[in-house]
Parts: sequence; structure tokens; C-alpha cells
Amino acid sequence: MEADSPAGPGAPEPLAEGAAAEFSSLLRRIKGKLFTWNILKTIALGQMLSLCICGTAITSQYLAERYKVNTPMLQSFINYCLLFLIYTVMLAFRSGSDNLLVILKRKWWKYILLGLADVEANYVIVRAYQYTTLTSVQLLDCFGIPVLMALSWFILHARYRVIHFIAVAVCLLGVGTMVGADILAGREDNSGSDVLIGDILVLLGASLYAISNVCEEYIVKKLSRQEFLGMVGLFGTIISGIQLPAVRGICPVYVLPVQLHAIGD
Repeated sequence: MEADSPAGPGAPEPLAEGAAAEFSSLLRRIKGKLFTWNILKTIALGQMLSLCICGTAITSQYLAERYKVNTPMLQSFINYCLLFLIYTVMLAFRSGSDNLLVILKRKWWKYILLGLADVEANYVIVRAYQYTTLTSVQLLDCFGIPVLMALSWFILHARYRVIHFIAVAVCLLGVGTMVGADILAGREDNSGSDVLIGDILVLLGASLYAISNVCEEYIVKKLSRQEFLGMVGLFGTIISGIQLPAVRGICPVYVLPVQLHAIGD
């Protein structure tokens, strides 16, 4: 019997071995690019941030539904005060172009606009829990993605591929579907108008968050993280402090715990 020729039944084995080697090499390259310290650290920090945002959302919804406590401005004011005490004070003791007074002389009006966008974004998002559900807030909050992409395109000169635009289209389709579902569900229990108000507040807050996040990326990359946090802490504290008594968010400080159910923002 003649031996098998290279084109015979034994030929596919070297080809299979070569394909397996190429696939193994591809996996090693992907592993080398993905499983780096910087990427793993970014993923870990992102997950920690997601847990913090989720905790804030759940507690805000719980306070609004269980105790009728709606204090969006007070919640934000405390956060800005903490930023002020740490990062703004840090900038005040710096020298040179990173000093607080130098920054204020050059860019005070820009940081006022940034602080206003950040404060109002936090306010309307927390306020939305009074009208709509936690699920709707979390899903509709993704509306900030297309807004952020549009701002990044014009301000940061970011460029995107076709797959990104397809994802944005799916995102917008989901937003429209969610709003429609909330309206239909709200009609059944005569709360359709309230749910619609809550959804509009979420969309507005997501847009303001997009503005704040684009400015944040620019400042952190071009200037410094400390400058962004310090200036947001300064103007966020001032703006939210002025707005706090206007929306009666300061009331819970003087109300007994047994009266929490009667508190309104």
C-alpha cells in the first residue's frame, strides 16, 4: 500500500495545528493588552464608582418612598462641602499658577458655569426619584451617553466609528421605549403625569451630567484633578448653599425624626 501523500487524509493535521497555534498566539496578545495593571485598575475603580452610584440611587429612592424625604439639594450640598474642605483648601495653600486666587482671576466664570451644571444635574436626578421609579432613573440616565459623545466630538475632537453610532441609536431607542412604557404604566394608576415629569427630569439631569463630564475630562487631562475637584467644591458649595434655602432643603435639619414623613424639599 502506498503511503499517504501530503494532500491525502493526513494533510489537515498540520493545518489544524497551525490554526491552533495562531489562535493561541492571538489569545496571548489579547491577554497581554487587556490584563495590564492600568486596565485592571480602571475596571476596579469603575466598579467601585458604580457601587457608590447604585448606593446613592437606592437610598434616595428609599427615602423618597418610605419616609417622603426629598432633599436633593441638601444631599448635594454636603458632598460639595466635603470637596471644598479638602481640595479647595489644598488649592489655597498652593503656590504659582496652581494657587486658588490665580485660578479664580483667570477662569472664574468658566468654573461658575461648570459648578452650575454639576449642581443642577445632581439636584434634578435626585428630585426625579420623587416622581418615577429607580429602574426608570437608572435606564434613562444612559441618555447622557449620546449627549456626551456629541459634546466630545465638538469640544474634545473625539472621533467615533460606525459601531458607536449604532450603539447610540439603540440607546435612544431604549430611552424612547422606556418613557413610553412609564407613561402607559402610569395611566393605570393615575400617575402618568408625575411619571412623565420624573422622566423629563432624568433626561435633563443626564444632559447636564454629560456637560459636566466632558468639562471634567478636559480639565483633568489638560490641567489637574485637584483643580477640577477644588473649583467644583468651591462653586458647588456656593451655588448649592444659595439654592438650598430657596427650595426649603434645609428644613430637615430642624425637624424631628418622627416628622420625616412630612418633609418635602
